[in-house]
Amino acid sequence: MRIDISRLRFWFAAATIAVVLVVAGFYFYARYRYYHAVKEIPQKLGIEVQQSTESFSLSKSEGGKTLFTIRASKAVQYKHGGRAELRDVSILVYGRDSNRFDQIYGAAFEYDPQSGNVVAKGEVHIDLEANALGQIAPHQMPPPELKNPIHVKTSGLIFNQKSGIAKTDERVEFRIPQASGSAVGATYDSKTNTLTLVSRVELSTTGESAANVTAEHGTLTKEPRQAVLHRVLAKRGESTMAANKVNVTLRHDNTIDRVLADGDVRMWATGETEVAAKAPHAEIFLTGKNVPRAAAMSGGVALQAAGAHNITGNAGRVDLDFGPDSKLNKVRASKGVRLLEKASGGSQGASAGIVDAALRSSPGIVRDAKGRNRTQPRDNIELTADAVDFYVRNGKMLDRAETTGAAQITIVPGNSRSPERSTITAGKFNAGFQRNRLTLIHGAPNARIVQSVAGQPDKVSTSDSLDATFAADGTISGFVQQGSFAYRESGRGGKVERSASANKATYSNLTQVLVLQGSPRVVEGGMAASARTISLNRRTGDAEAEYDVKTTYSELEPQPSGALLASAAPVHVTAATMTLKRATGVARFSGNARLWQAANIVQAPIIVFDRDKRALQAEGNENQQVSTVLVQPEKSGKTTPVSIVAARLTYADKQRKARFEGNVLVRSADGSMTADHIDAFLKPRQSTGAATTTPSELDRIVAEGHIVVQQPTRRATGAKLVYSAENGKFVLTGGPPTIIDAERGTITGGALTFYSRDDRVLVEGGDQGRTVTTTRVSK
Repeated sequence: MRIDISRLRFWFAAATIAVVLVVAGFYFYARYRYYHAVKEIPQKLGIEVQQSTESFSLSKSEGGKTLFTIRASKAVQYKHGGRAELRDVSILVYGRDSNRFDQIYGAAFEYDPQSGNVVAKGEVHIDLEANALGQIAPHQMPPPELKNPIHVKTSGLIFNQKSGIAKTDERVEFRIPQASGSAVGATYDSKTNTLTLVSRVELSTTGESAANVTAEHGTLTKEPRQAVLHRVLAKRGESTMAANKVNVTLRHDNTIDRVLADGDVRMWATGETEVAAKAPHAEIFLTGKNVPRAAAMSGGVALQAAGAHNITGNAGRVDLDFGPDSKLNKVRASKGVRLLEKASGGSQGASAGIVDAALRSSPGIVRDAKGRNRTQPRDNIELTADAVDFYVRNGKMLDRAETTGAAQITIVPGNSRSPERSTITAGKFNAGFQRNRLTLIHGAPNARIVQSVAGQPDKVSTSDSLDATFAADGTISGFVQQGSFAYRESGRGGKVERSASANKATYSNLTQVLVLQGSPRVVEGGMAASARTISLNRRTGDAEAEYDVKTTYSELEPQPSGALLASAAPVHVTAATMTLKRATGVARFSGNARLWQAANIVQAPIIVFDRDKRALQAEGNENQQVSTVLVQPEKSGKTTPVSIVAARLTYADKQRKARFEGNVLVRSADGSMTADHIDAFLKPRQSTGAATTTPSELDRIVAEGHIVVQQPTRRATGAKLVYSAENGKFVLTGGPPTIIDAERGTITGGALTFYSRDDRVLVEGGDQGRTVTTTRVSK
């Protein structure tokens, strides 16, 4: 009777190895051992052995060393067919080098020489253990300490010696110090060294990283050294992995080299944050100590996370690097990376797709259904790049990330009513994290932001570098761009409507205000403004400038019928601050404001200028009044200046009318005048193309309220005055009008007319009474 004990032993060892190899993909290990220790049991019991029906024993030795010993309480050989039975069997296997101490034992074995079947009756137990002291102490005694024994239990075992195939349809159980498991049905082909676990492969590991692994069936081979499992599902805590096929490759010392998963590879984790990943392929590389050193998912990776951050992503490949302590150090996504953080909160909405597919195909996994509705809408943030490296601190906390190659970030506000989209590009992006929350994005060089609204031209800003900052709720709070900052807004047809430049620009998402610092300059529609600080409201288009404001309005069309602001020459304004309303084109300058075009100058604490209407308003205060200078012709034909100060000035070039109000004072070469308010009418400029060297020419003045005219030889008062600059004529009415002349004395009447160029006085009585003239007589 010839029974190959070595093949039987290998079958049991291999059955144990199959399940242990599954766990290897989750950082557990197993050993895989095969050796030729036992050659044969004689064909017929009793021929070469002293027959005994009780206390049967058989040993095989070679080179003075025992390879195995078989003991049985009873041996029975039947005459018909030569069938033999062994009862209460115990087999000890020492190996050729005495490096084993394995035990196989069971209640009964039966051998049928006609069929070649060796059948185990009832349960079969196997204990596999290496004997490290065997070679130096080959005394066949049990080792002093059993290390990591492997225990296997099965039943219904049939080994056919003719085919070399061992088979059982029963449950196979195994146990090692780190794990225990089972399978239903197994087949071992000793000729090809192939073990097949037929169905329901299960394994449970112990320790801090306890895991449960199941597979539909599996196959193990010696050459190549590998185990292949099908329809695998592995769970560890809140993490789960599933794949259609898992291939485990061993080194020559039987340590695990690589675990390769193929076909619908899915990994997901539940909890406060639900994460799922899917790819056609995944592989894990391990060190000689069976700890992971690297891992990868390839063939098109899809990622989805729900919870505090709702993220979906895609990449051609994802690589993971582990440190010596098996902690994750780095994750690299490459080959077309796309990551999208969605604005909507809650795991329910974000769990569609990958996670749902994983849950449907994996019964028993319960999704976290907690509602997580945010009170404030978050931004949709999408990152696309050639590659992204994520660096991990302590194996679990994101520390930083950086892109490689072309990269772009797209931001869409979570409020669906806002159609604005921001697209950010840079040579490279670096991101910072705190508690796995994105807190900073830095882009350089060649940073660029394009802000788009459907149906409107884009708003583009460029700079050497860019920093995006995040609020506590995860929304982007703003941007800081530094180094050669430039901003451009285009109108219809692509024409630039507004541009800006500075050394630094800070943008707030909350206020939508862009603050420019470091020699800022803004150009819009022929207006150029500079200051120490300029703020642009991107929602309204309004602008504010502070400290040393200098503004120039150019590209002006000449106004032939205009006067003070009719020239095509630039209009310049300086002030401490400026506020520009884009909708109206009106700018308000305050703080020692000064406006001039060519020789025309207006100074006041506050000047409001309307470029389109060529109009202005000026306001004085208790420390400074509004002032301007006009000119009027002399008798000789030359022009002399006329200075006017008042509390307020309103001017519109279309009417060529300047209205001065509040403590008005007019000074000229031949005298002065005060009034409550006056309207100064100017002559139209005959030539408005080139800048002139003289201010606008005064045509006439209409003054009202507490009028006092002071000339070298007379003083006039009244309620209303009309003055003609061409001939120096004054017509004074109301009050009644009165002239006190050094030569003629006091003159009153209904209306008094006098001239600045001579001593004439015309008196009209009117309806209010007779004219009274008082003449001073020389004594």
